[in-house]
Amino acid sequence: MLKIDRLSTSYKTIHGDVRVVNNLDFTINDNEIFGIAGESGCGKSTLLKALYDIIDFPMQVDSGRVILSGEKEGNPFHFETGEIRKTWWNNISYVPQAAQSVMNPITHLRNQFLDSIPESQRKNETKKQTLERCAAYLKELDLSPDLLGAYPFQLSGGMRQRVIIALATFMSPNVVLADEPTTALDVVVQRGILMMLMRLQRQLKNTLVLVSHDMGVHYQITNRMGIMYSGSFVELGKTEDIFSDPIHPYTEMLIGALPRVGDKSQKAGIPGRPPALTNPPPGCRFAPRCPKAKEICHRQCPEFVEVRPGRFAACHMLGKEGI
Repeated sequence: MLKIDRLSTSYKTIHGDVRVVNNLDFTINDNEIFGIAGESGCGKSTLLKALYDIIDFPMQVDSGRVILSGEKEGNPFHFETGEIRKTWWNNISYVPQAAQSVMNPITHLRNQFLDSIPESQRKNETKKQTLERCAAYLKELDLSPDLLGAYPFQLSGGMRQRVIIALATFMSPNVVLADEPTTALDVVVQRGILMMLMRLQRQLKNTLVLVSHDMGVHYQITNRMGIMYSGSFVELGKTEDIFSDPIHPYTEMLIGALPRVGDKSQKAGIPGRPPALTNPPPGCRFAPRCPKAKEICHRQCPEFVEVRPGRFAACHMLGKEGI
């Protein structure tokens, strides 16, 4: 469904180009929930923007491409970077990190639903008929059709997030990209949002790409996941395999920091901080924080290779010292 082909992106700054996504090469399958995890600032949101084809200044694609392909209602489609935005809402849609930042505060939600539907997709229906479809869809999602007459500021943060998800899935897109959809929400509302996303994915049988720094969220709902660090993947595989047997030291430390029911042992955070992308260290970018780093780690970048069937990782210590 989504092929990321040796993709590199950067931002133009007064100090030169800053590489944020570095030569990523992987595939996201049809009808799966794929997670992208990692600390803040590792490039997760930038990668999602590249998948959605939001390539606007100062962001730029240095090399590679994203390929969106598949079939909808019996019609095959194929779009690449630079073309994907032509099929926004129809074949691919986007749930942004902060719902309030993308909603027009001075117009009713019904107008925002209408604006999200291209004229070519109105199915020769009147505005009234389109709004009736919108109301029916809100009912399917256990949301009140009365929301169409509300302004965004009249809704709670959790309700705004649910409405954004409804907007993003109304056209039954093949791919839904969700960027930190539960950020700044309490745990009860977070669970409701996650359950809504899972229910829609099963109902539409589409692909959901979920970005979150919360490893617990990935454990709950994703099928496969990629662990991102300083612009690159350091590990990729089935979620259950990554949690039961992490390969990369960074993944191991992320999972080791998670609290568990009944576990009263003291949890240790990862020492240090991610490197500045304006001046990344040579070799493996995790080496300055890695307790298992050797001399080669500080001078040579490891290859991202298939370690086991379906499991990929980038570490010089693979097969050594129990890694």
